[in-house]
Amino acid sequence: MTSKPSESNLHSSEISAGSRRYPAQGRRWEDSVEQQIAEARERGEFDNLRGKGHPLRLDSNPFAKDKALAYSLLKNNHIAPPEIERGKEIDEDLKQAEALITRLRLQRDTLARRHAIFESERRSYRLLVASTEQRYREMLTEINRRILSLNISTPPDFHRRRIDIESKMRAFHSEFPPLLPDKGG
Repeated sequence: MTSKPSESNLHSSEISAGSRRYPAQGRRWEDSVEQQIAEARERGEFDNLRGKGHPLRLDSNPFAKDKALAYSLLKNNHIAPPEIERGKEIDEDLKQAEALITRLRLQRDTLARRHAIFESERRSYRLLVASTEQRYREMLTEINRRILSLNISTPPDFHRRRIDIESKMRAFHSEFPPLLPDKGG
């Protein structure tokens, strides 16, 4: 049985309002709550709670609403919701586009370390740059299409910024000029 606190039971930093205690002015609300929890723990009010010693069941998702059953089925079968899967696919596509550039950098740097570069190697490199440029642009265009599809079909929290393809292509041309400079051989 909980009794109404008398004035003598109140801490100097609390005021009474009916059966509730409120922190006095100048004291943080969180401090008062923490103090009340500590006092309840000392009185043993948490000792015999149902489920004590067992993990909390946090299966319910209050944000799922009408999709709760679907999300539960997906979770139990280790599948992410479609918007998450689409995001993962976009991330994978971005990695593949970056891998394409990384391979071209490796080829460029390998040729740049050599003292003499044959004309056939220059021609091969120019063709590689041209084909990589075309493939890179196609990949970025496809990624943007997927991002747009994701943004149309998902809540704003899942939206992604589209890639500025022209900016990426300017960076590509800056990093991979059409011809390798001759090292004087």
